[in-house]
Amino acid sequence: MNDPLGPLCSIGELARRTGLTVKAIRFYSDRGIVPPTGRSPAGYRLYGADALARLDLVRTLRELGVGLPDIRKVVARELSLSEVAAAHADALAVQIRTLRLRHAVLTAVARRDSNPEEMDLMHRLAKLSEDERRRLIDDFLDSVFGGSAGSGAFVGIRRSFTPELPDNPEPEQIAAWVELAELSQDGEFRAVVRRLVEHLAAEQEGARGGGPRPGLVPTVRELVGPVLAAGIEPGDGAAAPVVEALLAHDVHVLTRLEAVNDPRRERYTELLAVINGWPAPESVAPVLDWAVEALRVRVSVGGGSGCP
Repeated sequence: MNDPLGPLCSIGELARRTGLTVKAIRFYSDRGIVPPTGRSPAGYRLYGADALARLDLVRTLRELGVGLPDIRKVVARELSLSEVAAAHADALAVQIRTLRLRHAVLTAVARRDSNPEEMDLMHRLAKLSEDERRRLIDDFLDSVFGGSAGSGAFVGIRRSFTPELPDNPEPEQIAAWVELAELSQDGEFRAVVRRLVEHLAAEQEGARGGGPRPGLVPTVRELVGPVLAAGIEPGDGAAAPVVEALLAHDVHVLTRLEAVNDPRRERYTELLAVINGWPAPESVAPVLDWAVEALRVRVSVGGGSGCP
């Protein structure tokens, strides 16, 4: 008793050796988590060496957020430490995800100077379950692909339009998902994508007998890239051969390019890359802007060429 390192020690000695307060040790002792081994002749509590180990365990578990009922079961060997750790790890995972969602929404609100209605929408979108997210995106894709989604190349095209938020997303992926989900509910954007899909379907139908045909965007990039780099303006005479080549590719090219060049389409692909962990897409806006302006010049001068 007189030796603090002996087999039994007082509550004050135990407090000095553990760094806990006497009040805290008495609290745990009263609840049966660290019971005294015996009593001194004066009736004071005495603790054995196992009390040190128990208090170290209690302090660690409390710092990790484990509640007293579970701690009592662990020290009483009613629950294994691994069972308690697994349960609390699962609970923490839910809390972490919740905090990430809140962080994403608040960051988006701060960046966009959103009003209360927009903030409420973003919050509701962020809290959707995996099944609810899938239904929301399926509704969007069904509305823009219609009956084309199940045929040939459109299966792959639809897949390339589908966001897949990982199980443990980074904050920027959550923020991108919220923005993409909000964008997918935009009726005007849906109409733009639907027109793109209709043009793709018509192009696929027209190419059935003649073999593969280069896509519109790769064709525009190939034709416009060099003249854009050379500093040729859309209204210059030197732009005429490029315009003729674009019209030869598709008589409705202006209408199609105006749909493709909608900034919301490019934003969707940027967000999709963030969510799915794909490389950031190269912007095609500069070549599309040039092509659209050059075709409009041709239409205004030539009396309607390139219009549907």
